[in-house]
Amino acid sequence: MSILMTLRQCLGRRGMMAGFGLFLLMSNASVVHAHPLPVPEGKVMLTVEGDVSRTNGDGVARFDRAMLQALPQGTIVTHTPWTEGASRFEGPLLGAIYDAVGAHGDSLRVVALNDFAADVPLPEAKEYGVILAMQRDGEPMPVREYGPLFVLYPFDDHPELQTEEVRFRSVWQVARIVVE
Repeated sequence: MSILMTLRQCLGRRGMMAGFGLFLLMSNASVVHAHPLPVPEGKVMLTVEGDVSRTNGDGVARFDRAMLQALPQGTIVTHTPWTEGASRFEGPLLGAIYDAVGAHGDSLRVVALNDFAADVPLPEAKEYGVILAMQRDGEPMPVREYGPLFVLYPFDDHPELQTEEVRFRSVWQVARIVVE
């Protein structure tokens, strides 16, 4: 009781209430990230592993199409080095996937179905609104056409992205992401 009285004398009633409010806010933020992700009901399209705090089994986060579509989405209309003409690509923001799994690293190692891999720096992904495209021109992307998931940068909007290094990071046929 004497510790509370001393804190109250030092901080006053308003200081105590502000401190308590901050405590509740911080503890609530921790609880949000502590809740596990829902279990996928459909076919798993993406597995996220590594430095993540929200999972739905065996220390990994698995996402089906509906779970990916429930995340904040982005749309990019752009030409790519691999497709003809400009196309409209849609899918979850890479930053939203990072947030959904309670990730703590600063790099996303994106791995394709054939085990090709590239590292996407998180600050770059957030700055440019990089998406994990699931649709091209309103249609789901099949494996033979860079799907089902394709890391896509807004090439037309940012000419500085039209480099070999960034093209290398534009992994298609994505199967998993490792947060490092």
